[in-house]
Amino acid sequence: MLATLIALGFASLDVASSFAQVEPSIKLGYAKCAHCTPMSLTPQYAKGVQIDAVGFNTGTDALTALVSKNIDVAQVTYLHYAIALDKGFDVVAISGQVNGGSAMLAGNDLEVTPNDWASLKKVIADFKAAGKPFRVAASRGNAQDIHMRGAFAKQGIDINKDVQFINIPNPSDHLQALRRGEIELICTVEPFATQILQNKAAKLFGLPYDQAAGKLTNIILTRSDVVAAKPKELENTVRAVVKVDEFIAGDKAALVAVISKITGLDKAIAAGAVDNLDPDPKMYRASAVAIAGMMRDLKYINSDVSAAVEKNMDYRFLEAATGKPKSDLGY
Repeated sequence: MLATLIALGFASLDVASSFAQVEPSIKLGYAKCAHCTPMSLTPQYAKGVQIDAVGFNTGTDALTALVSKNIDVAQVTYLHYAIALDKGFDVVAISGQVNGGSAMLAGNDLEVTPNDWASLKKVIADFKAAGKPFRVAASRGNAQDIHMRGAFAKQGIDINKDVQFINIPNPSDHLQALRRGEIELICTVEPFATQILQNKAAKLFGLPYDQAAGKLTNIILTRSDVVAAKPKELENTVRAVVKVDEFIAGDKAALVAVISKITGLDKAIAAGAVDNLDPDPKMYRASAVAIAGMMRDLKYINSDVSAAVEKNMDYRFLEAATGKPKSDLGY
C-alpha cells in the first residue's frame, strides 16, 4: 500500500511539474523610475502568458540582465537601445512604453523667463562677461542629458564652449546640488524634477522636447533568440504593455499610486510627476535614428548604428496587440 501511495504521489508531482513546464512565461525587467513603475502592473494585465516582472535599480541593470540572458524582456531607454547596438549586443525593439519626464530647472535667483531662450542666453552672456562659468548639469548619458544638449544646440548654445557641464550621475543628488549653489541650471528626470520644484530649490525653465529626439524615453527590448522561441509570449507581453498604458493614461490616480508604491515617494511628488509623463506604446523610428545620431555626435557611442536602429525594430508584436498597421505605430 505504502509503495502504491508513494508511486501515486510522485505521479502527481510529475503531472504538476509537466503543467508548470508547459505554461508559457516571460521574465520581464524594468527600472524603478517614475516612467518605469507601471511595468509592475503587466502581470495582472497579461493573458496567455505568465509575466514575472522584476524591478531593477536602473535601466542599465535591466539591459545587462537582458543581454546576459537572465531575463527575456527589458524596459530601457532609447539611449540604452543605441548603446546596446553600438556594443554589438543582440537586442530587438518590440514596443514603446512611456515618454516625457524631462525638465530644465534654473536657479531661483537667475533672471530667466520660463520658455524664453533669449532671457537664458542673456544670462549666460552676462556670466561670460563677468568671467564666471555658467554651470549646467545632468546625469551624463541619460535621456535628460540628450534632451538638454539637443535643445541647447537648437538654440545656438554650444554646451562645450558657452557653458560648463557638470555631471551628477545620481538624479537623487540633483536637489542638493541646487541647494548648495553648485550649478545654475539642470535637466533632470521625474519625479526628482517635481521634488525639486516642490522644495522650491529651483524654478522651471521649460521642457526640452523641441529637438530631434522629441520626448522619447522608454522602449521595450528583447533578443532574437526569444523572438524565435517565444513569439506568442512576446505578443501577449506587448499586449499587456499596451493595456497598462491605456489604464494609466485614463487613470492618473492609479499611476500616482503605482509610482508611490514602487519608489516610496510622497504621493504629492508622484502626482506632480505624472503631468510630465506620456504613456505611449508606439515606437518612433525616425526619432530613434535621430537619437542615435546625436549620441554619436556627442561621442557617447562610437559607431553609426542608424541602420541597425531601423532594422532591429520589430513591429509585428505591436501590430498584433493593437490591430493597427506599423504605419500608425511610429514606423
